[in-house]
Amino acid sequence: MANVIYTPNDILEQEFKTKMRGYDPIEVDEFLDNVIKDYEAYNKELLVLREENDRLKAKMDQLSKAQPSPTRVKEAAAPKSSAVTNFDILKRLSNLEREVFGKKLDQQASATQTAVDDIKQNYTQADSDNEKTRQF
Repeated sequence: MANVIYTPNDILEQEFKTKMRGYDPIEVDEFLDNVIKDYEAYNKELLVLREENDRLKAKMDQLSKAQPSPTRVKEAAAPKSSAVTNFDILKRLSNLEREVFGKKLDQQASATQTAVDDIKQNYTQADSDNEKTRQF
């Protein structure tokens, strides 16, 4: 303890000289008894707080050894999350392209198929017309 002049025991054992016009010794003793009680309570509280402080420091040291520093965790997490984000973006872009261009290809394919069907129908009709003409 820093700069403690009296211990509770010093206060308890202190004797004062009595004089004719001095303080009432019973009243002084009662007051000093209360001072001793307060002094002991402060010492107990100080001891409890020091023990708690030591316990918390030990726990903090244990946690800091168990986990990497927060800055390292943030640095490591940032590239990983951006890589995941880039992958997600590319995946979404691919799905959109497939959706947009797939529909255009489907439209072109259906248009081409329709044109092929029309051409086949025209050829079939022309062949039937030719056959009719040959019969005459």
